[in-house]
Amino acid sequence: MAFGVRIHCWGEWACFSRPEMKVERVSYDAMTPSAARGVLEAIYWKPEIRWVIDRITVLKPIRFTSLRRNEVKDKISEATARRVMNAGSGELGMDASDSEVRQQRAALLLRDVGYIIEAHFEIESGPENAAKHLDQFNRRARRGACFTRPYLGCREFAAYFELLEGDDVPVVNEALLGERDLGWMLHDIDFAHGKEAKFFRATMRDGVIHVPPFAGAIA
Repeated sequence: MAFGVRIHCWGEWACFSRPEMKVERVSYDAMTPSAARGVLEAIYWKPEIRWVIDRITVLKPIRFTSLRRNEVKDKISEATARRVMNAGSGELGMDASDSEVRQQRAALLLRDVGYIIEAHFEIESGPENAAKHLDQFNRRARRGACFTRPYLGCREFAAYFELLEGDDVPVVNEALLGERDLGWMLHDIDFAHGKEAKFFRATMRDGVIHVPPFAGAIA
């Protein structure tokens, strides 16, 4: 934790999709480590570092709501994306107004969410200039800068964020006090081994979810 950071992020909507639900989107009860990593990478990402999520604190009561949304039924394949990238041109878009492509799907979403993400980074390659990376992250987060807009599970659910410094931190809602078993939760994707999904048993105590090391997660 020598180079740890702490971010408060919140939003009106969130959907941290359970991968076992194939068609309809059903959210986990709380933010997953992979979603938290995505928020940090949207603020500051370099190929030399890797973000490691240590703790996720749930600040607001867990509230679900269901709705139906228009989505596209297909997705662009990785092979097509690679072919267009290599060629430097090609078609990667989908016409969402096409009734043959568009379809309605139900979604079970979270409403009015707030989280504290505690994480650190590890140097993967290049010079050991951790202090420089930490300083750049803090400066960017302090002024609200980001490479891409952070989101809460789905890109249409934008996340607001602020850097937490000092002891002035948001308080966990009293409805979250006590211990709650959240079941098996997606930890992250193992991109080094065939994009294998890794899971861990998530337990929330007084709103805090401790994230185990990725090496200990189960496929």
